[in-house]
Amino acid sequence: MTVSGVSGQIVRFALVGVVNTATYYGLYLLLLTLGLPYVAAHVVAFLLSMVGSFFLNSYFTYRTRPTWRKFFLFPLTNAANFVITTVGVYLLVDVAGMNSRYAPLLAAAAAIPITFLVSRTIMLRPETLRTRDSLAEVPQK
Repeated sequence: MTVSGVSGQIVRFALVGVVNTATYYGLYLLLLTLGLPYVAAHVVAFLLSMVGSFFLNSYFTYRTRPTWRKFFLFPLTNAANFVITTVGVYLLVDVAGMNSRYAPLLAAAAAIPITFLVSRTIMLRPETLRTRDSLAEVPQK
């Protein structure tokens, strides 16, 4: 049984989210270990994992080729995620007293639905002749 359409995209988006979250969290912990303050570690890990997320979502989630336009618009998919997770990490650690190692995981869960909707809009927006230059060649089926 295969999952297709929007439901397939949701499943693949969730799988990419797991991989992206693990990448982010591993980088976050590494940066904490290297002595970065937790907010700085969060920001750097978030930005680095966003690049990987772009390519995974292009090829796997939406099965579309990565273009420069999408690459430059992709950070918009994470703008809401970034605000929600950054505010969430701060509130969970400094206000609620949660351990800084676990706060990002809870904050990230709150941002998932918004990130999917914005990501889907950007990644599946029709290309024009002017915006279709790809970052990598995708074999045609």
